[in-house]
Amino acid sequence: MDDEEMRRLLEQSGYDADLGMRMAEDAQRVAAGELSETKFYGRYHEELLAEFGQDDREFNELRDDLDGEVVTEADDPDGLADRLASLADTEGLSRRELMAKGGAAAMALGVLAGSGGSATSVGGDSGGDDDDRTRWGMVINLNNCDGCLACMVACDQEHNLSRGSNWMYVFTYEDDYQEDDQNFLVRTCQHCTDSPCTKVCPVGARHTRDEDGLVLTDYDICIGCRYCEVSCPYGVNYFQWGEPDVPESEINDEHQIDSRGRWVGSRPPEGVMGKCTFCVDRQDGQMGEEKIGTTACEEACSMDAIHFGDMNDPESPPNQHLSAYFDDNENDRSEWENRSEHTVSSFKLLEERGTDPNVTFVGNEPSQHARQVEGPVTYESVGLVDNRKEVLDNGAMASAGGDDA
Repeated sequence: MDDEEMRRLLEQSGYDADLGMRMAEDAQRVAAGELSETKFYGRYHEELLAEFGQDDREFNELRDDLDGEVVTEADDPDGLADRLASLADTEGLSRRELMAKGGAAAMALGVLAGSGGSATSVGGDSGGDDDDRTRWGMVINLNNCDGCLACMVACDQEHNLSRGSNWMYVFTYEDDYQEDDQNFLVRTCQHCTDSPCTKVCPVGARHTRDEDGLVLTDYDICIGCRYCEVSCPYGVNYFQWGEPDVPESEINDEHQIDSRGRWVGSRPPEGVMGKCTFCVDRQDGQMGEEKIGTTACEEACSMDAIHFGDMNDPESPPNQHLSAYFDDNENDRSEWENRSEHTVSSFKLLEERGTDPNVTFVGNEPSQHARQVEGPVTYESVGLVDNRKEVLDNGAMASAGGDDA
C-alpha cells in the first residue's frame, strides 16, 4: 500500500488524514528506537485534542522512563515525565501503576490540562516482571505448510467474519532466491510487544492487554479513524464496511466479551477495525478450560505448521516445537566450524523495525524478489474471498504501510 492509498483510506474515515499519516510514520520510528515515546506524545497531543477531543494513546516505554530511565530535556521539553512522576508520588502510586497500559494518556492528559488527575482514572492492570507473565505467541513452521487454507477457514468460522475480512492470510509466492516453485507465508497479527498501532489510537481502543500481551481492539470505543491500519507494518487490520454478515444476536457474549468485560472478541460491528485476537475468548477460558492455550487455526492445521502458546514458557508447545525441530536439523560442523548451527532457519517479520513481534517463522524468509502466485487451493473453492493480493516486501505485505511499500 503506497502513501496515496493510505491517505485515501484515512480520508474515507472523515478524520484528519494528514495527522494520521504523520503519526503512523512517527509511531514506527518510536518502535524502531528513533524517537522517544515522550517526544512522540508531546508532538501530537494538542492536535489529537483538537481533532478528537481526547488523547488516550497507550504507551509502553514511557512507563520505564518514569521508573528511572533518563529523559532528556530535548525529548521532554515540557517536563512531562517529571510532572507525571510527581503526580504518582502525590497519589501514592508507583510510576508503573500510574502509566499502566490503557491509562497512560488519560493520566497524562489530566496533568497537561492541570486537573491533577486521580488514582481512579488509572486504567489497565498493574505491572510486574514481564517475564513472569504469560506472553501468547506462535511458531509457524512454513516448511510444514502445504497451502491448504484450512487455518483461514477455521478462523473465519470461529470469529464470524464477513466475507473478505481474513484475519489470517496464506500467501503463495515464488522467489528467485528459493529453490521451490511454491513457497508459503502465513500472515496473522503479530501481537507486537511494541506495537505502532496502539501508539496512534486517539481513543485507546487499540490496546495491549497487560496480563498476556494480546493486542486487542475495544469495539465499544473504536471510532474507525483507521490510524491503526496505516501505522501497522504488517497489513493485518480490516475495517468493517457495512453491516456484518453475522448479526450480533447470533453471537454469544462469551465469544465477544473478555475477562475484563470489554468487547474485544469475534467480528467487529459496522465502522470498527478488526484483526486477529489470538482467540482471546479461548485464552480467557470462556470456551472451556481445555481451549486455553489453543487457537482455531492451530486446531485446523493438519500439517503441524501452527503452534500456539506462552512464549515465556520454555515448555510451551511453540517453544518445544522450535527446539525439537532445530535439534532434528543440526548441521554437521565437524569439518566446517563456520557452518550454520542448523540446516533450517527462523525469522520474525520486519524484526528490524523494533516491533518485537510474538510470531516466529521457521523456514526461509521471503526476499525482496518474491512475487505472489496462485496457490494449490483457491480461496473461492473453500468459500473465502481473496481480495488482498499484494506483493511481498521484505518478508511482509506491501499493505503494511511501511516506508518501503
